[in-house]
Amino acid sequence: MSLSEAEFLHHVRSVPTNVELLARLPELGLSQCYLTAGCLFQPVWNHRSGNDPAWGISDFDVFYFDDSDTSYEAEDAVIQRAASAFADLDAVIEIRNQARVHLWYEQKFGRPIAPITSSEDGIGGFLVACTCVGINVDTGDLHAPYGLGDLWNGILRPNPGNIDDPLFTRKAESYRTRWPWLTIRHGD
Repeated sequence: MSLSEAEFLHHVRSVPTNVELLARLPELGLSQCYLTAGCLFQPVWNHRSGNDPAWGISDFDVFYFDDSDTSYEAEDAVIQRAASAFADLDAVIEIRNQARVHLWYEQKFGRPIAPITSSEDGIGGFLVACTCVGINVDTGDLHAPYGLGDLWNGILRPNPGNIDDPLFTRKAESYRTRWPWLTIRHGD
C-alpha cells in the first residue's frame, strides 16, 4: 500500500505547528526554505499507530541554503530572527543553513561529509530513506526523493547514498522503539 501526496499533506497539516510554520516561514525570505524531518513523517506513523498527530515530535526542522555567508554568525542571525517570529509557538524550531553543515558534521557525527549543494540535497541525505521528506515553504511542493510508500508501510531502509553508515541502525532502532510496528531492512 502507498500514500498519496494529498494524504501525506493531510497528515502533516494535522499538526497545528506545521500549519503555522508553513504559513509563516515565507515571511523570513530564506532561500530554498523547507520544513522537513520528523515533524513531517511522524504524523503519518502516529496516524497508523492511533496516536495524537503531534505525539513524539520534539522539534520542527527547517532547512535553508545560503552559500553567500557560511559563518556561524550569519546562521545564528537567522535563528534569532526565527525565534522572534515564532516566539508565540510552543515549539522547538531548529533552523539550519545546509551550506554550512559540512563544517560541523564530522565533529557531531564522527565522519566528514562533502559540502551540501542545496536544501533538497540536505533532505536527501537523511540516514533512513523514507524519512527524506520536505515541503518547500514558498511553493508547497513536496520533496520526497525515495517516495512515500516505505513511509506509509513503516519500512526503514538505509538511504542509498549512506548505505554503509553505522548510524543508520541506531537511528532506525530509535524510531522502532517509539513505533514498534516499523520494520528495519538492511540492503534490500
